Parts: sequence; structure tokens; C-alpha cells
Amino acid sequence: MDQNTLIGIAVQAMIITAKLAAPMVLTALVIGFAVSLLQSVTQIQEVTLSFIPKAIGVAIALLVCGSWMISEMVTYTELLFKQIPSLLNG
Repeated sequence: MDQNTLIGIAVQAMIITAKLAAPMVLTALVIGFAVSLLQSVTQIQEVTLSFIPKAIGVAIALLVCGSWMISEMVTYTELLFKQIPSLLNG
């Protein structure tokens, strides 16, 4: 296995990781921004107020995007398994 192949696999892994994490991260970002905006408008400074909406939002994002995430991960894993013979032969 040469250096370029290893870098290609690492780049693919980082891309799939970013794609799989994006729905939860963006959901938490949007909900956190909305709660922070609401807190600044109403001047309610409770730190724990944003935790429950974020947790519920991320859970809903997992329910909505879960099957897509699993299919992406299975596709990537199958691609890696198909590359094993060529990686071992060099």
C-alpha cells in the first residue's frame, strides 16, 4: 500500500464522517442559535434551557436521517472491503 492510497482512504473517511455528522451538528446549531436568540430577547439567562430542545432536535434528526446514514456507511464499508485485494497486492 503506497502513501497516496492511504491518503485517499483517509480523505474518504473524513468526508463520510463529515457527511454523517452534518445533520446532527446543523440541527444542534440551528436550535442553539434560536434558543440563544430567544434568551437574549427575553433576557432569560438559564444555561440548561438549551439542552432539552437540542437533545430532542438531534433525536429527531437521527430518526429522520438514520436510514440514510446507515446506507452511506454500508456503502463505504463495502467499498473498503472491495479494495482489500488491491491494497494487499500493492
